[in-house]
Amino acid sequence: MGMNRRNFLLGTAAAAASLSQAATTADAQAAPAASKSRPNIVIYHSDQFRWDFLGANGLNGSTHTPNLDALAAVGTNFTHAVTNQPVCAPSRSVLLTGRYATETGVWHNGLGMRQDLPTLATELRRAGYTANYIGKWHLAPGSKADGGGDGPVAAEHRGGFLDLWEAANALEFTTHPYEGTIWDRDGQPITYHDEYRVDFLTDRAERFLRQKHNQPFLLMISQLEPHQQNDLNRMVGPKGSAARFINAYVPPDLRAFPGDWHQQLPDYYGSCEAIDTSVGRLRRVLEEQGLAENTLFVFTSDHACHFKTRNTEYKRSTHNSSLRIPLVIAGPGFEAGRQMQEIVGIIDTTPTLLEAAGIAVPESMKGHSILPLIHDAQARAAWPNRQLIQTSEYMTGRAIRTRDFTYCIADPTGDISSPSSSNYHEYQMYDQRNDPYELVNVVGRQEYRAQAEELRGQLKELIAVSGEPEPEIVPARLYP
Repeated sequence: MGMNRRNFLLGTAAAAASLSQAATTADAQAAPAASKSRPNIVIYHSDQFRWDFLGANGLNGSTHTPNLDALAAVGTNFTHAVTNQPVCAPSRSVLLTGRYATETGVWHNGLGMRQDLPTLATELRRAGYTANYIGKWHLAPGSKADGGGDGPVAAEHRGGFLDLWEAANALEFTTHPYEGTIWDRDGQPITYHDEYRVDFLTDRAERFLRQKHNQPFLLMISQLEPHQQNDLNRMVGPKGSAARFINAYVPPDLRAFPGDWHQQLPDYYGSCEAIDTSVGRLRRVLEEQGLAENTLFVFTSDHACHFKTRNTEYKRSTHNSSLRIPLVIAGPGFEAGRQMQEIVGIIDTTPTLLEAAGIAVPESMKGHSILPLIHDAQARAAWPNRQLIQTSEYMTGRAIRTRDFTYCIADPTGDISSPSSSNYHEYQMYDQRNDPYELVNVVGRQEYRAQAEELRGQLKELIAVSGEPEPEIVPARLYP
């Protein structure tokens, strides 16, 4: 029975890919006639933003995100989006290439992204777009605290963003919340003082949007907030905001465990509120400039935040508090205030945006467009609802996230010096239907053995799709 289900899931994945490819091919064939009306694309990327801190997701009474809620009200809110690698740099490489982190060259922080891979920026520029970037990059080689080198990023390490460039590879080291430096495309410094970092980067994005545009454009604005300021070892909200959130709601997945959420949540809330205000500013400029109607606006994050409740830092685990991210897309093809509950991955972002722009998705990409989920009931029925998660730095592990379960395996030696392992042990398993806050690890329990065997088989299939050899997975025997 388990094998039949695995075959079914493989078939549904192929069906979803076929539907997506058919739509992409049709759009690509129509592209010459439609090129003048291709949508602009704005990706607003907020670092370490939890999905449940988006008010539109309705789980947190203390969040104050009216602008993001308004975005969700006119667009499509993917309420079960996950990152495929819950670490800053690897996740960004997955987002921009549609490939797994073990394929992009960035399987941990501080590594440079492969220069031979197609990216969202390279493919859009080939189709006549400009590709523009503001904020934190994190994908050039460097080693400062594994965050990447200081100073300007060379053009060959910009992933195809070769037009406007106002960025720092390791923004958390070249800036602080109220002062710092980024660099332009010629390597010249741009400094700010006495202005909150979120507002400064928003100023730069507003400046770009108010310019005259003779071509469709891709703009990615990549904020550091609500991520912690590394050398201060804490989150920093705008002045005065932390006091307003001193008694804010504590999500159940945090309050059940020790961690530093007691100290960090007020500033985290304040930072999220600043991100929301920034989003509102940019959307107003798009309206004022007559660009809103033909612009895809994407709000997302690289990973979430568990406030040291699941390990000794903020992410790098396969819990929802590391994996689940906001993903809201508004604009042509994503209208009507829909909520989609399918399991989608950050790996699907670039294929989705390419298809939405009428541009063929490179065959090398492993992600799939999620655009058919919105408009095609057959595609929704065929969607496999599973994602591969790769983890590094804290542990070398792999996981599968489905509607019903998270099933995680880890290298028992603790070796984190390699991108993968040939030997894993079952480590964690959570029943998402009955335990959404992941309070009880059921790995090894006999009553879940059948589901674990099925998930183990599916995980091996996904590992093979990622290009890795099939590993040995030793079952847990905690509850014989």
